[in-house]
Amino acid sequence: MEKESWKDVLSRTLSGFSSLALAIVFYFFVLRFGQIAVFLKQILGILMPFIYGGVMAFLLKTPCNFFEDILRRRLPKKLRRRAPGLAVTIVMLLVFLVLYLLLYMVIPQLVGSVRTLFSSVQSGAGVVANWVLDITSGNEMLHAYAKEAIDGLGGMLGNFTKLLEMLQNVLGGFASTVGTVMLTLYDLIIGMIVCVYILADRKRLARHAKAALYGLLPTKYADAIMDEMDFIDGTFVGFFNGKILDSAIVGLICYVFCQIMAFITGFPNALLISVIIGITNIIPYFGPIVGAIPTALIVLSSGPMNCVIFLVFILILQQIDGNIIGPRLLSGRVGLSGFWVLFAITFFGGLFGFAGILLGVPVFAVIYDLVSRLILKGLERHGKREILTESQESASL
Repeated sequence: MEKESWKDVLSRTLSGFSSLALAIVFYFFVLRFGQIAVFLKQILGILMPFIYGGVMAFLLKTPCNFFEDILRRRLPKKLRRRAPGLAVTIVMLLVFLVLYLLLYMVIPQLVGSVRTLFSSVQSGAGVVANWVLDITSGNEMLHAYAKEAIDGLGGMLGNFTKLLEMLQNVLGGFASTVGTVMLTLYDLIIGMIVCVYILADRKRLARHAKAALYGLLPTKYADAIMDEMDFIDGTFVGFFNGKILDSAIVGLICYVFCQIMAFITGFPNALLISVIIGITNIIPYFGPIVGAIPTALIVLSSGPMNCVIFLVFILILQQIDGNIIGPRLLSGRVGLSGFWVLFAITFFGGLFGFAGILLGVPVFAVIYDLVSRLILKGLERHGKREILTESQESASL
């Protein structure tokens, strides 16, 4: 029997020790999972402004690069080194201008529409009451029930004390969330400051990250990670660009419809309605439904039938966008077919809610690419690459 060398014994000992250490760590993790989860949640809360800032910087990176390229071409040579800072300033000013214009348009119009709605309800209640009383005048029992019901409704409409009590109850429910809202607002403000710093130093930060990657890992692995990061960046940028284009198309369709209805039946505030529908359409599939809530109130001020027509239109628009426009635009941007776009939104939305709905498509596109590469390598390793070629040919047919 051949005697084992000390290297083999040491190797087996280290392997056993590593396995035991991993088992102990896993047991400790399972045993202390609740405490670890609380600790990680605290760390995530502390880092939330930087997460917000990073997300905003990623979304604003493309317009920053666009303005920087223009400034570098147009500015005199002495001022070209100021191009990055000027580009960031221009983009942030545009962001604040867009937010200001949206708030300036939406809030006053909503307040005015709600006031018009209340006045319309109060004035129309008398007309409806007289109509009901006239219909039931031939039957004393129905007439008495109708009169009693109308008197009760009139008392409710005229009793503003009950309305104030309802508002107080609602405000009381909101009071418990004031701290959370203020904390989120604080995180967003700090996040915008972080966003400015990241945008201003984005190229230097990218160089440092690349240097650290190639300094710590072998070139082969560093190249693979860089290729994957480039793919992830292109996928997310393509997805959000596609969503912006999709939202612009939906908003334009809504504007044309509202303008036509304004000419026929008197739809109010076509531009405001279209802006709300277009912005909320950034939420995949459910965006038009979310936008329909405030816009339906605006349309309701011009008449109940107009509101019904508008809600039917929104339902049709949501179906067209969710099944035709959106999948076609996003499938070309993220490299997924319409079926996988629908699957990603449904699956990740069920797991992570709103964040999953918004980010499910680009995340699934990255996973899909990784799995596709593994399958391709497996086919090449087993000499079955022709299976993939045959499936592509059958798909083209």
